[in-house]
Amino acid sequence: MTTSTSDTSKRVLLAAPRGYCAGVDRAVVAVEKALEHYGAPVYVRKEIVHNKYVVETLAARGAIFVNETDEVPEGARVVFSAHGVSPAVHAAAEARSLQTIDATCPLVTKVHKEAVRFASEDYDILLIGHEGHEEVEGTYGEAPEHIQVVGSPDAVADLEVRDPDRLIWISQTTLSVDETMETVRRLRERFPNLQDPPSDDICYATQNRQVAVKKLAPECDVVITVGSANSSNSVRLVEVALDAGARSSYRVDNAAEIDPSWFDGASTVGVTSGASVPEILVRDVLELLAQHGFGDVQEVRTATEDLMFSLPRELRADLKASGSLPQAPRRDGRRSLDVQPA
Repeated sequence: MTTSTSDTSKRVLLAAPRGYCAGVDRAVVAVEKALEHYGAPVYVRKEIVHNKYVVETLAARGAIFVNETDEVPEGARVVFSAHGVSPAVHAAAEARSLQTIDATCPLVTKVHKEAVRFASEDYDILLIGHEGHEEVEGTYGEAPEHIQVVGSPDAVADLEVRDPDRLIWISQTTLSVDETMETVRRLRERFPNLQDPPSDDICYATQNRQVAVKKLAPECDVVITVGSANSSNSVRLVEVALDAGARSSYRVDNAAEIDPSWFDGASTVGVTSGASVPEILVRDVLELLAQHGFGDVQEVRTATEDLMFSLPRELRADLKASGSLPQAPRRDGRRSLDVQPA
């Protein structure tokens, strides 16, 4: 990528890791491959991932996004989003003879299995997460009689449990690590025998993106997070940047939403993107920044991600039978960025 270097005192610190995680990549490719293999339309319950550009791009190719399974014609094919669904949604789809492709992120599935396991052992389960988020709805639906949603540290004071000695917490995968740990701290103050989940529920990608932002934010006058408003992990990155020392922090869906006045008096701009954001949107932001003199782009890397998930089993079986099962690498285009390490 060619950038202007008209003002060498201005620079961009580009977070790495950023953008697509393995679960998002898997879900988006699942819809693309379903459209290629079965033909349009392919129905998708909810947004496949929380990114406006991705949803609009897939819709233009023939994906039809619906809110519930009863909007899908009987017997049609429907993809469940990366955020997961409750057993009731699976049952509703079966009742309509829908052909389902479950694109739930495997890390979300892990949390579902934890909920089922601890409910079967008669624990009260405290699910730390945002009420109304699709992922939380799906996990809660696994054992509603055993789960309470804890939306913030301040919500801890109002909790009531059956037995404080049989109590465990689990969490939404896309939360702020720091806020989640503060919630856990307060929970443990009230319930000293609270048990931890067997492994960390906040996904590796969410944590990695927050760590990268924490590293660059103290050097930044402005941090721009590319991501949609309904993307929990993108919204958290905005907050993390401010907490880590950035003078100001903004979220945009794309470069067109950037206000150049944000850069007044700035010498260093940080850029990152949420886990459901394709790299093309980051490139557009970097090109706009270059037009305003921020042509020196330095990558700040705190981790290298190489995790990949196989496609949903229903789709994989059909692709394998037809001889068209892909052996594709990650598809976020990151290698096309010409940047220097900071």
